[in-house]
Amino acid sequence: MDIKSKVQHVDPIAKARNVEAIAAKTGNIYESLAIVSKRAKQLNMELKEELSRKLREFEETYETIEEVQENKEQIEISKFYERIPNPAVIALDEFMSDKLSYKYAEDDSKKA
Repeated sequence: MDIKSKVQHVDPIAKARNVEAIAAKTGNIYESLAIVSKRAKQLNMELKEELSRKLREFEETYETIEEVQENKEQIEISKFYERIPNPAVIALDEFMSDKLSYKYAEDDSKKA
């Protein structure tokens, strides 16, 4: 799934959230925030890779009129990525909408 479809419904404005509702998802606010944080890091890496891949198309330089057109396209791509909500906002939205799956690592100390 590309980033455009992921963020179409997400409000880009960071706003106050109900901490109790976030904590209720896992029973612990710290666990909930750790899950959201890890997902935000994943999204950040995906965004960075996607933007780099799109901008690599413009690496070849030509001294023609086409270069001006390419620069306009580069600017439009950059503007789109600037308007995307912060990865933490996207991750929290996914978490609260139950669109995010997670699992706990097995605790080796409990097996002994």
